[in-house]
Amino acid sequence: MRRASTRRRVPTLPAAPSQHRWLLSYADFVTLLFAVFVVLFAFAWKQKQPIQTLSSVVQRGFDSMGARPAANSTVIPADSRSTPVADSAHAQSDRPQASPAVSQNQQLYDQLHTILGNSIDRREIVMQETPGGLVISLRELGFFASGDAKLLPGAANKIAAAAEVLKEKGFEIRVEGHSDDQPIHSGLYQSNWELSIARAMNVLRLLVEEAGFPEDRISAAGYGSFRPVASNGTPEGRQQNRRVDMVVISPSATPLQQP
Repeated sequence: MRRASTRRRVPTLPAAPSQHRWLLSYADFVTLLFAVFVVLFAFAWKQKQPIQTLSSVVQRGFDSMGARPAANSTVIPADSRSTPVADSAHAQSDRPQASPAVSQNQQLYDQLHTILGNSIDRREIVMQETPGGLVISLRELGFFASGDAKLLPGAANKIAAAAEVLKEKGFEIRVEGHSDDQPIHSGLYQSNWELSIARAMNVLRLLVEEAGFPEDRISAAGYGSFRPVASNGTPEGRQQNRRVDMVVISPSATPLQQP
């Protein structure tokens, strides 16, 4: 007969509750609080005042709890907060300001538009900004007869008026002659190239001899039909290509605000 076990079974007592379980809840709370601060900081990244306000709140919170922030944390003292007037001045200083060259070019465009407004409305003169500078394009329509390099009556006054403004501001000018690609039928010029050069030289001569533009700040070139601004396949396009451009050499390549 099997003998009954005489070993006494010791009852298992429940484990005593840990005295540090509160650390888990505290760690969760700190993690959530950190996430909230990160979100608030992201929203206020470009606004200095909210960041400073948030920092002062955190500072006061630590002070009221009798604790100090960690050594690797960054808190802006409340005394360093700037006043709204200072913040406004700082915000205005951060805004991009127009450079003197851009302002000068805009003033030049406005002055020329006032002087040449009627010719611009009739599309006899077209002004536009290019990487090389402001271009005052004198179309054949109001300045030259077809196949001729002589200026039409009244054209010299318009050119001289523009020259007065350019001369006062100290700009340099490059006078460029252009034409379409149609064969020329003139006994004076054997090609459109010669015609474009002759027109450019007549404008240059007027600027120097009659308008008094400094000779050391002006040059001329003829490009014939090789730099068109429109298609030569239509009469309207060919009319736009027959022109003399006064290129105002400018250090600024910023487009102007045209009306």
